[in-house]
Parts: sequence; structure tokens; C-alpha cells
Amino acid sequence: MVSPQAQIWERYAAKYTPRRAVNAAGASTWLNWTQYPDHGPDETVLGNVRGKRALELGSGAGANLAHLATLGAVCTGIDIAPSRADLASDTWGHLGGLEFVTADAVDYLSSAGPVFDVVYSIFGAVWFTDPAILFPLVRARLSVGGVFAFSQLPAVEQGDQAGQVIRQWHLPVDQWIEQLAAAGFGEIVAETVGAPEPGRPGTVLVRARV
Repeated sequence: MVSPQAQIWERYAAKYTPRRAVNAAGASTWLNWTQYPDHGPDETVLGNVRGKRALELGSGAGANLAHLATLGAVCTGIDIAPSRADLASDTWGHLGGLEFVTADAVDYLSSAGPVFDVVYSIFGAVWFTDPAILFPLVRARLSVGGVFAFSQLPAVEQGDQAGQVIRQWHLPVDQWIEQLAAAGFGEIVAETVGAPEPGRPGTVLVRARV
């Protein structure tokens, strides 16, 4: 049976607009941390990924993870919407070194499975999961020296989210740092990447190590 959360994400996925064939630099694969095209830092936030096991929480259509595969990472992407794994596999499976799984992030991380060198989320599961639950699970599945990174919108007033099926976690940067430290992470670096145009929201980008 498909959960109510998965049904909501499946409806969202039905509105998906395919990514551009190439970016401004002419590349056919790339990793983008912000909500703006051709803006912000790239995959170097994660360090050298060649030969590393990488997990994306909320991999969607797989474009960001596919880029890491082209750089030599062994990649797994999970997404709660059932159609996402099929689309991602059909689009990027020819690259090799990629696996896409339909799963809730907490369920996946709670189960027995491989240890990863990199775990990341781009406007994905970190935004929609209680960090007090998620962060210790991520840490438990990271290798010594492993990297955890995520991006999402800056903190806003959440208001009353009672009764909502999906809650968003809009925390100030200092609270993300506190949550990571409480889960046992170190070398925590958090910043807000400014938007390319004045008056538009920036992007919170956080990186930590085990």
C-alpha cells in the first residue's frame, strides 16, 4: 500500500519538468545545490567522490546523482515517490554505478544496509524530516570521515502545521548546527548562499563530517 506521504509526492512528481539537456557551461551532467540554474557551488562541496559510496536522500529524477556517477562515485538514490526510481533508472541507468530505490528516508536508513562515504540532500528529505530523528540515522550509516551535506530554503515562520501530512523544517542556521552537533557530527560549516538577483531568497547550505 502506498502511504499518504508517497501519494502526495507522486502528485508532485507528475508536474516534473525535465532538466535542461545542457547547462550554461555546455555540460550534460552537473550538480546544483541552489534553486537557481547555473548558480552557487558545485559537487566539490562533497570532496573527491571518485571510488566513494554516495547516497542521495530524495533523488527525484536522478540528475544530481548521475553527475556524481560520471565522476566515479558508486551511487544510490532513494525517493518516496514510486515513479521516481523508474524515471531515474530509465534516464541515467546507462551510466552504470547507479541504483535508484523507492523508500522513505527514515525507513531506509533504519534498515540494515551499506555504509556510505557521502550522504546528501538537495531540497530533499532533510527539509521534510525531523532532524532529531534523521541526523543520528545518517551518522550511523556514514563511514569514518564521511560527509553529510544538504541544502534548502532559509528559515521562515512555519506557523501552525498541525494536521499537515508533510511538515517542512525551516530552521535557522544555528539550529541546524546544534542538531548536527547533537547527533555527533563535527567540522560543521553552514552558510546562506545569496540569490543571483536582489530580493530573492538565498539557499542554506550545510556540510558536516563524522
